Order: sequence, then structure tokens, then C-alpha cells
Amino acid sequence: MKQNATLKKLSETLGLSISTISRALKSHPDISEATRVKVLELANVMEYEPNTNAINLRTNNSRIFGVIVPVISNYFYDSMIASLEEETRLHGYSLLILQSGDDPVVELSNLKLCKQNRVAGVFATLTKRTKDVSPFLRLQENDVPVIFLDKVPAEQQCNKICVDDKAAATLAAEALMMRKKKNILAIFGNSSMSITQERSRAFSAYFEMNAQKKVKLLIKEADTPAEAYQATLKAFQCVKRPDAIFCMSDEILTGVMKAVQQLKIDVPAEAGIIAISNGIIPQYYHPEITYVETSGYKLGKLAYTRMMACLAGSSFIQNLKVDAVLVNGGSLAPVT
Repeated sequence: MKQNATLKKLSETLGLSISTISRALKSHPDISEATRVKVLELANVMEYEPNTNAINLRTNNSRIFGVIVPVISNYFYDSMIASLEEETRLHGYSLLILQSGDDPVVELSNLKLCKQNRVAGVFATLTKRTKDVSPFLRLQENDVPVIFLDKVPAEQQCNKICVDDKAAATLAAEALMMRKKKNILAIFGNSSMSITQERSRAFSAYFEMNAQKKVKLLIKEADTPAEAYQATLKAFQCVKRPDAIFCMSDEILTGVMKAVQQLKIDVPAEAGIIAISNGIIPQYYHPEITYVETSGYKLGKLAYTRMMACLAGSSFIQNLKVDAVLVNGGSLAPVT
């Protein structure tokens, strides 16, 4: 196996000290142009690469950001990571991408890997069952910024970047109200998550304020697409079937649509459908699903901007939100 080139090997080959080699590679003004060219040419021939681990240990920092998400195979997180990668590459950083599998124990192991790699900062989306975020906050106390995205701590004072969940749920409720829907099946995610609580409160509050008793809401909780599928099947077994379905997320939407297709429900004639979505999944159905956009791409851009502000010395806490936008598909009939 070919051994990696080192400063020592360059030094021995050229008969120069290791410090001279190191300064030549950094174009130090004390090194002559002739020596610098000679060192660079040999470094290219020997395919020399700096030992980043050694540099990180020496400087107690790196040009790497940690990214911890529940799953990578998710369109929202995929677009969020792509957005972060674009920005980091432009500014000379790299990403260490880790997935927790929605397991708090694995999440802590991922955080430990970030510490071991002396990352410059961490972007984290919490698992559904994460209760204690103190390990993240301790990292921040050691001058390593932590930016929470999407699924964030409910109470703790920390930097949070979220979709405007209240506005997203309100837009969805308003769209159903404008179409005079009276019997709405609303399926939300895990009730312990702040994102679910925010969306659920806003959705219900809109009808309480605007519909009085004219609209019946059937609120269900689904932690997985399979649970959303079962909840939809059960709801349509009732004598008074829903005339609309609200899906809090893409995961819920996939479970709902499996049931809708199995039951051969005519959309939107028999039941209208609206979701909160990143925008990819709704395009896979016919008619396309009307959705309130929650852009992982925009979230990543905003999170990176906040991270760079923290690295530049910004010490105050910010809770930033990405605007929600209604995108009309064919799953809701036109307003009459």
C-alpha cells in the first residue's frame, strides 16, 4: 500500500527542515520563491495533503460543521442539507452529516462524534423523543455554536430556525374554510414535539375564531405513515365521512394517500386534501396536492446565515422563521 506523503518525507527528499517545508507550503514571505516552487512541485508529485486532524488538534477548531438529522432519506432534510452544503462549500467549510434514526441515544453518539472532530458548529434537528438538550447547550458554552432546525427545543433559550408553523397551519385552515368544508379530518404528528403543538394549536384556533360551531374537526395523532393510513381508513368508515383531510407533514400525507387510493375516494369531489409539505411529495399524485410550502432549502440558507453570525461573535439568541406559502394544486376545488 502506498504511504501518504508527510512533511517529514518532503523534508528528507529536499534536504530542508520541516519548518521550512511548512512555511513554503503556506507561502510564507520568509521563504524564497525558488524554494517555494521546489517544495510545491514535490508536494504535487508526492500527492501531499495536510493532516487535518493534526491541524484541528493544534488550533482546537476545524472548518467542519456537524449536521444531525433524524433521517437523511427525507425530502425536507435532503433539501436542507443540500442548501447547507452549497453555503459551506462556497465559504471553505465541509459538513459532517449524521443521522440519529430518531433515537436519542444515537443522537448523543452523533454529538460525541462532532466533539471528537472538533467541529466549528452544529446544526441539529432533534428526535421525536429528545427531552434533554443540555448536552447540546454545554457544547455551546464551549464556544461551539449550535443551531436547532425544524424540530427544536420548546422552552430552552437557544438559536432556533423553524418554518413559521403557526402561519402554515393557519393558511391551511383558511384554505379549507374558504371552500366551506364542514367535516375535516386533521392528522398531526407526535404530540410531544413543539412543531406538532404549534401547528395543532394554530389550526384549531382558526376554526374556533372564524367558524364557531359550523365546522367539525376530527383531530388524530399519527407518528408514522402507517398510523396515518389507519386513521384515514377508520375516519371514512363513519356514517358522516370527512369532506376534507389536513395532513401536518409529508410523512402523514403518504399514509393518507395510500388510504385514499385504496378507498377510491374522488379527490377533490368527495374529499379535498391539503398538506404542509416541502413540495416534492404533492407532485407525485393526481391531482397534485395543494400544500403550504415549508422549504427545507430556505431553512438551510437561514440557518447558515445565523451560524456565521454566531462565529463572528453574535451572542444574543434568535428564533427565526421561514415564511409559509400556499401552493395550489388540484386536490382542493376552486373557491366559489
